[in-house]
Amino acid sequence: MALTGIQILKMLPKTNCGDCGIPTCLAFGMKVAAGQISIEACPHVSEEAKATIGEASAPPIRTIKFGGPESEIALGGETCLYRHEKRFEHPTGIGVLVATDMAADEIDGRIQRFNSLRYERVGVMLQADIIAVKDASGDEAAFVALVEKVLDGAKDAKLALMSGSAATLAAGAKACGERKPLLYGATADNAEEMAKVAQDTGCPLAVIGKNLDDAIAVSEQLQKAGCKDLVIDTGARTVRAAFEDNVVARRAAIAKKFKPLGFPTITFPCEMTDDPLLEAMVASVLIAKYAGIVILSDLQGDTLFPLLLERLNIYTDPQRPMVVEEDIYPINGPAEDSPVVITCNFSLTYFIVSGEIEGSKVPTWLLIKDTEGLSVLTAWAAGKFGADLIAQFMKKSGIEDKVKHRELIIPGYLATIKGELEEELPDWTITIGPREAGHLPSFLKEWQPAA
Repeated sequence: MALTGIQILKMLPKTNCGDCGIPTCLAFGMKVAAGQISIEACPHVSEEAKATIGEASAPPIRTIKFGGPESEIALGGETCLYRHEKRFEHPTGIGVLVATDMAADEIDGRIQRFNSLRYERVGVMLQADIIAVKDASGDEAAFVALVEKVLDGAKDAKLALMSGSAATLAAGAKACGERKPLLYGATADNAEEMAKVAQDTGCPLAVIGKNLDDAIAVSEQLQKAGCKDLVIDTGARTVRAAFEDNVVARRAAIAKKFKPLGFPTITFPCEMTDDPLLEAMVASVLIAKYAGIVILSDLQGDTLFPLLLERLNIYTDPQRPMVVEEDIYPINGPAEDSPVVITCNFSLTYFIVSGEIEGSKVPTWLLIKDTEGLSVLTAWAAGKFGADLIAQFMKKSGIEDKVKHRELIIPGYLATIKGELEEELPDWTITIGPREAGHLPSFLKEWQPAA
């Protein structure tokens, strides 16, 4: 049962030291109870209290992590059924399958596409996350060789090792070293052996069920054996069955606190159809309905990109605008006589404005002012993009050391603050730029610094 803020407070040092970043222990306890901060953030709480509070305040779906120290993926940690209730925490991991019975050039192609199919959108790098390495021949040496090939060829890939042999998985996990893989997996027949490998290697373990009930039984067996980090495969290999199992598992974990299903799921669209387009459609359904991991047969730009965008949209917090960092962004190699343009740090605004400037080929200094993710007019109306704040930013940004002129181009929608801004920045000439970013290229091409 979840603890209240007061119950958590009783186990805290109650020194109000603020070392956790929260002014008082009561406020900290309330945030822990609400799931907004981890008990680990308190450097002075006892290990016993950490264990008690951590277990009681853990999300109903356990957070599972695997990968290397510099490239790790987190799954699960979910606390709600619908995004509007709170938010979804950890995006679905998208993976591609390679197997020991595949031709070398086919494996090389999948690794190459894993590395190359990457897209930047609103400041976020979109890419696949996982390479699933399957032991299709029962040859341990061939499996380890393939694991090593993937490790060398895809430096930031998170690996899922798939074999029915505990010894083979142990050898593959040893080859991975610090890049801890997901081990797939444990059935009712080999659960004891697989549990030992998972505990010896410190890797999360996948549960493989013949159906949902069988997956529950194996999950319970593994938890009794001391395995805490699990991923669930219910055995479903049709879109309907996988959809239904994911929904049932999520509802049981969230609404009923049913611990055997309180883990992220792994699904295999690659085993549900031979049609690449239908496979992508199946994956899109499972990403939308709770899959922790989807494994694809291959990666192709025309099908991967829509899945990445879907995932981005679903797992973006609707209550928190996407922002870029407040800073000076040089575009097209600006010099001391290049124009200076300012706008807000709402991601969409930044990428539209920067894209138009880049397309103009005019070297430009783009200043991004922190407006807490609000767009230009909204930020101005909220008092976050006024003349005084812009002036403060200009003085501390260091732009005066980068240009010899003193002319600032502001968005056309801020024309009303021109006079105020000139009072705040008496050494600067304030020029009103176009209202729409699409008019920036022609404006910049005709721009000349004020005399």
